Amino acid sequence: MTQRIVSLVAVVLVCATPAIAQTRRAAPPPAKNDSPQVGVRAGVSGDPDQFYFGAHIETSPLIEHLTFRPNAEVGVGDSLTLITFNFEFAYSIPLKNQPWRVYLGAGPALVISAFHSDHPNDGNTDVGGGFNFLVGLQHRKGLFTELKVGVIDSASVKFCVGYVFQ
Repeated sequence: MTQRIVSLVAVVLVCATPAIAQTRRAAPPPAKNDSPQVGVRAGVSGDPDQFYFGAHIETSPLIEHLTFRPNAEVGVGDSLTLITFNFEFAYSIPLKNQPWRVYLGAGPALVISAFHSDHPNDGNTDVGGGFNFLVGLQHRKGLFTELKVGVIDSASVKFCVGYVFQ
């Protein structure tokens, strides 16, 4: 019985002809940018209240519209220096007939906190983890703005503007 089924499947596969579903040729897909893109950012955060700056690398899409966008940020102010390494993924949503795209994302963070004091020996450093949720708007020429909400040891809220070099 098994041998008959295998033989039948083999005959069907050998005799199958391709179906012609379209009469005109489809346009070729847009060129894929396989090289990572580098960007810079600066902004403000709340809890702690800081000014921060940083950089990121964005990979080519892992799957359609989804990229890995790790970034590093340094925040200063509020008697504290934060060094944050964010391992975020971003899902892009192109806006029809517009040069802008919206992106949504999330990812874990490694947060290094250096507390400052008036006394040289009273400083303290702490390492912790966090998680960020983000939404952004990016122009195809590189300008972007982003809002992050953090939990655990990440800053509660961050707002930045930046530029992606293309």
